[in-house]
Amino acid sequence: MTQPTSQTRIGWVGLGVMGSSMCGHLVDAGYPVTIYTRTRASADSLISRGAVWADTPADVARASDVTFAIVGFPADVREVFLGANGVLTAAASGSIVVDMTTSEPQLAAEIADAAAERGVGALDAPVSGGDAGARNATLSIMVGGDAETVERVRPLFDVLGKTIVHQGSAGAGQHTKMVNQILIASTMVGVCEALLYAYRAGLDLDNVLESVASGAAGSWSLSNYSPRMLAGDFEPGFAVDHFIKDMGIALSEARRMRLSVPGLALAEQLYVALSAQGYGRKGTQALVLALAKLSDIDWKTNSGA
Repeated sequence: MTQPTSQTRIGWVGLGVMGSSMCGHLVDAGYPVTIYTRTRASADSLISRGAVWADTPADVARASDVTFAIVGFPADVREVFLGANGVLTAAASGSIVVDMTTSEPQLAAEIADAAAERGVGALDAPVSGGDAGARNATLSIMVGGDAETVERVRPLFDVLGKTIVHQGSAGAGQHTKMVNQILIASTMVGVCEALLYAYRAGLDLDNVLESVASGAAGSWSLSNYSPRMLAGDFEPGFAVDHFIKDMGIALSEARRMRLSVPGLALAEQLYVALSAQGYGRKGTQALVLALAKLSDIDWKTNSGA
């Protein structure tokens, strides 16, 4: 952007596991930030650091040059941007709105069209990297929308992440995030099955990970989630129910494109079973619990007992 940091007004809607850290980076970078989230108490820390509270997403947009949102589900995205008190009811001509939620590609295109009618720029910019990536500002940001708008927002993206790639027109960021989620889904099944195999074979799981994590079998999920599984830590970096939502979007898009994705379909069913067992609000690494149950393994710690 050509404006100095102090003059670029930022709006932020959604202060969950990811949004709180991401918004905090912009506050710490010196931007004037106006915020809204459903639970006011979630905003207290940012308000104490200088952010200003607004009562609705529309009020956030009214006070902002660039308004970001990262919420839960497509219905939330629709309400935040297109609802009666939504961002696009108040965003000024020449301003920009950015949805960083993992959502539906077609909804991203709909928001972009509605924004264009008001002279507002719109980007879909979902992220990957989990809670750690949000805290450390190392996220991968996948951006769909007009190239000129992307470049105007890029300095802000640079505050939030390390890998910022313009993927194409509206919806392209969301399609790219679906690629990311398909890769993760089947990988997580493999990680869990491998650890359970090692446990049942009587191996020392820490030693196993030392051998395999740096070889051809290594992956981000193996390195970052396996230690949590071994420690019995199933708190969310990314919640199971949100991942089920993402896989549902990917499966729907695959059907629309007449694309067979059996690995994704299997992973989705395993995660649905995990949620049905009461783990919907736990982290995606909790998948090991559902797979352990299939083999009558009581998985609690790195001893498996």
